[in-house]
Amino acid sequence: MSSCAKVKNDQANSFVSASSVARTISSIKKLPKDDIWWNIYGEDQAWNFKNANRFLPTVHVHRFGEVSTLKSRINEKIADVVVDTPIGKKTFKTFLENPVSTTMSLVILYRGDIVFEYYPHQEDYEKPIYWSVTKIIVSTLVGMLEEEGLVDITKPVSSYIKDLKNSSYGRITIENLLNMASGFDCADNYFDRSSCYYRYSSAIGDGYWTEESPSNPYHFVASLEPKVIAPQGTKYQYSGVDTFVLGWLIETVLGMPLHDAITKKIWMKIGAEADGLMIAPRNGIPVIHGGLMIRPRDAARFGLLFTPSYKKVASSRLVSESFIKRISVIPSNLQFDKRKQSQNGKRFAHSAYQWDAVFSNSDYFKGGWAGQGILVNPQKDLVAVYTGYAIDDNESQPDLLPILRQLLNHIYPSAR
Repeated sequence: MSSCAKVKNDQANSFVSASSVARTISSIKKLPKDDIWWNIYGEDQAWNFKNANRFLPTVHVHRFGEVSTLKSRINEKIADVVVDTPIGKKTFKTFLENPVSTTMSLVILYRGDIVFEYYPHQEDYEKPIYWSVTKIIVSTLVGMLEEEGLVDITKPVSSYIKDLKNSSYGRITIENLLNMASGFDCADNYFDRSSCYYRYSSAIGDGYWTEESPSNPYHFVASLEPKVIAPQGTKYQYSGVDTFVLGWLIETVLGMPLHDAITKKIWMKIGAEADGLMIAPRNGIPVIHGGLMIRPRDAARFGLLFTPSYKKVASSRLVSESFIKRISVIPSNLQFDKRKQSQNGKRFAHSAYQWDAVFSNSDYFKGGWAGQGILVNPQKDLVAVYTGYAIDDNESQPDLLPILRQLLNHIYPSAR
């Protein structure tokens, strides 16, 4: 038997089914009837995050060719590092094993190799939803189009999307959309169904909808007239509508749906282990601002595109050095929310290009609702990706990010 065949045989023998038929039936019966599916917490939410494709329509992000190898070079020190946590000082592995932790998976790469990998609440082959981590896939695609000379980010987005020519969003520059600085009062709001954002999310299928809800997010956003709260480019306000417009831009320039653009520009070029999915609850339109479902190792492969080890997954540089550097530049005249700065930590520098936080040590972080995240450090050649869930509607579970950054700054204190 060849070594390749032996590996495949070993994998088949070790396969564990992630959900029984009985659990699937039981979990789907628990889905809210008069609310959106994700407004349920604890272990039921964890199951939903990993199995959204069982009860929602999805579209595919296709892989091609050979799988790029991520070598396993486990750093045994990582598990034993003592970190400060909300439950006291614990070794990192002990914390992840504690019932208070809702981390489902964590993969850490250093110099392109796996140095830590742990799946406390999911199988390695499962594809949980990454929620807003999807946003940096969108911004990366815009960066690629910018590098190719297909878009000029200093121009209003209506320069490319003619349907936005006479709309409020049409006059916003691509750069200000990338930096969440439209100046509109349309911040993410997951519970007020009358809010600007929730009405958009209902149109795309990420919020609860009825027969009276708008059903075409493109028409809805084109007709939106949100309140102006600041001149564009001066105030940071997190909004998935900004991401949607960027996705619409990509679709217009490339002449294909967003999931196919991800396939063409990224997924078919990184040696992904598996196809990705995007939830598309209404009319086959993917949830552009947060619908990506992928394996953790494939999320890590994407992260490698921002590091010197990109060659381990791609035959050529897909994310340019100039784009990576632009993320690290503090946008001029842009004010950041003090509460958000406090949440992200005292060494938070700024947000840019849809990344939630760029830290002074060159950590780039993007989070997803209820416990998902990707952290890359181009200088240290580090990538960490994780998935999780919310224990309750107050999201009172520990935040993994500050604990993870403690660990990584201890093990890898400086760039090579």
